[in-house]
Amino acid sequence: MTETIAAVATAAGAGGVGIIRISGPGARAIATAFFSKPLRQRYAHFAQFCDANGVEIDHGLLLYFQAPNSFTGEDVVELQAHGSPVALAMLLRRCFQLGARHARAGEFTERAFLNQKLDLAQAEAVADLIAAQSEAAATAAVRSLEGEFSRQVEQTLVELTELRTYIEALIDFPDEDISFSHDRQITARNLRLSTLLANLLTQAKRGQRLRDGLYVVIIGPPNAGKSSLLNALAQSDRAIVTAIAGTTRDVLREQITLNGVPVTLVDTAGLRESPDVIEAEGIRRAKAEIARADLAIVLLGADQTEFDFTELQANLAESLKRICVLNKADLLQTKNVGDTLLISTHTGSGLSELCHKILAITGSDVANDGVTGTFSARMRHVQALETVQQQLVNAQNWLAAEHGELAAEELRLAQITLSEITGAFSADDLLGKIFSSFCIGK
Repeated sequence: MTETIAAVATAAGAGGVGIIRISGPGARAIATAFFSKPLRQRYAHFAQFCDANGVEIDHGLLLYFQAPNSFTGEDVVELQAHGSPVALAMLLRRCFQLGARHARAGEFTERAFLNQKLDLAQAEAVADLIAAQSEAAATAAVRSLEGEFSRQVEQTLVELTELRTYIEALIDFPDEDISFSHDRQITARNLRLSTLLANLLTQAKRGQRLRDGLYVVIIGPPNAGKSSLLNALAQSDRAIVTAIAGTTRDVLREQITLNGVPVTLVDTAGLRESPDVIEAEGIRRAKAEIARADLAIVLLGADQTEFDFTELQANLAESLKRICVLNKADLLQTKNVGDTLLISTHTGSGLSELCHKILAITGSDVANDGVTGTFSARMRHVQALETVQQQLVNAQNWLAAEHGELAAEELRLAQITLSEITGAFSADDLLGKIFSSFCIGK
């Protein structure tokens, strides 16, 4: 971090304002090349931005933030010019001539993390806020950026550390008649820790769904109403609907939002044996979409007595969550169909309940409280919490077998895993992978 970095911090393309951000030990010197008067901290100076020959490139506002009171914790300068890509490129080139180098992707936020202005979960929330696809996702990202996720991780880590410390204290007295499996303090601490961890994992999964969204594949035989269902949920005639079997030959995707959760709906070719080469390719692609889905809507038409749900679900992995739906409910004489959800894409009945089930079955149902208390999270966070949960189970099993040393070791590993979420413990390759996914100016 001895080098000074610079990059365009605004989105690509023309706009009313374009911002160049500069950070590092040489930021102030670069600022004085554009503005000869004394710099005031956190003050908007009107300046002419000139090239090496004194020819004006543009004019605008110059802001100076002295270390450590800046986003990165270093001296930071922002040049706010007109949003011409050409002018910004010329201005950035002048910054390079004055000693800066081009910032890597995410390097500003990485420096903020390394200078302890943000922890790792908060740093990732910066990118999540920029990429938010809904109001709910944006609100959740702000909560993570403010430290809500990190606070809960830290609370869980404190409980974990106290349990490990207590067990290791007992190990230090081998001559005492100690039973790890019957010690009341261990039992109480285990229960408290397990509850905290389970709640945190549930919230993290919800936050991850808000960030990444759901990938929902609609499968079924030809003429079940798959395309009609996609149109009904998207409230748009995106898919062609006809009475001819096999109309859908390719995969059709549509982005919608259900209660703040981004959802990708995928309409697929009807599943059946077909001698038609084109239709057979569509069926192959449908099966490929099923393999990457978070959820499958298994759809049958009420008039399709030659098919059944058992046959259709043979195409699904056992672990894949699914909702069995019977379409064309308006044609049924009886509504007694067990757990199968009845809908009609023609009348709209049952669609609201289907939306609720889509969210509920994937742990993303925020219908009762909106996004209250929800923070953004990523798949790596969820996987880390699941690993910690398993390590806690392993520790409990060792305690039941009266092997306190092995239980303490599992808890030590759990501490390391949990610390990776906030970056209190992190490998360099993990940091590189995380920050390389950011935009250049952030």
